[in-house]
Parts: sequence; C-alpha cells; structure tokens
Amino acid sequence: MERLRIIPALHRATHRVGLFLQKRTPHASQGEAHLLAHLHEHHGEATVAELHSAWAHRRSTLTDMLDRLERRGLVRRTPSEQDRRSVRIRVTAKGSRLAAGVHAELVALEAQLIGRAGDRAVRSFATVAEDIAGTAEELASAEGTRARPRRRAAS
Repeated sequence: MERLRIIPALHRATHRVGLFLQKRTPHASQGEAHLLAHLHEHHGEATVAELHSAWAHRRSTLTDMLDRLERRGLVRRTPSEQDRRSVRIRVTAKGSRLAAGVHAELVALEAQLIGRAGDRAVRSFATVAEDIAGTAEELASAEGTRARPRRRAAS
C-alpha cells in the first residue's frame, strides 16, 4: 500500500493556521480572516469573482461568509462602476481595522516561518502548494461529468 506523503502534512498545517487565527483573531472565522487579509492586501476591495478565484470556495460558501461580514458591518457590497453585473466588496472602516490586524498576524506567522525554514524552502513550498491546487482542480474537472449527490431538503 502506498502511503500519503503530502496531503496529511498540508491538512495539518492548514488546520494549525486555522487554530492560530482562531486564537489571535477571535472575531472572525478562518475563512473570514483570510478574506479580510486578502482585501487588506488589495486596498480594501475586490470583486466576488476575484475572491472566488483567490480562495476557490464554493460560491455559496463565499456568499455566506460575505453575508456574515456584511451583517457585522465589516464589508459592503456595491455594484461595479465598470460592469454593473459585477459586485465589488469593499471593507468598511470597522472592517479595515480588523483586516489590518488579521493581516499583521499572518505576516508575523509567515516571518516566523521564513526565519525557521528559509526563504528558498518557503518559495519551494508555495510552488508545491500551487501544484497541489492545480492538480486537484484538474482531476475534479476531469471527473466533473459524474453526478454529484444532492442535498435533501429538510422535512
């Protein structure tokens, strides 16, 4: 039997980052924290399509996260000025403070990692992580012709 060599370590690392964020930024879920950090790096705004592309969440999951952030006054949706079919997500002043804090925590975590592993190893890991994402997407797309089980409506 062939043993898994990469996926368990990747899952464990992702889970640990989630626990780190939960402890350091308790006012946002892991997904919300990553979205806020992304928005912070992109001058406080992005389209829904850009967020979907960056994080590869299901659109319904992304919509749920954005709904929660909007209800808490951290982001607002506005029609794009270039294409009214597109929606821009903008961080509010309240959200900007949280986004900056989340971003700072992640920058500090990465700095520790780079100090421990070295810049070259981190670049190599980032390449492998992108390859994992691309390979998983390709395999999922190739098998996309199979019917997915549908959720049953609650009775």
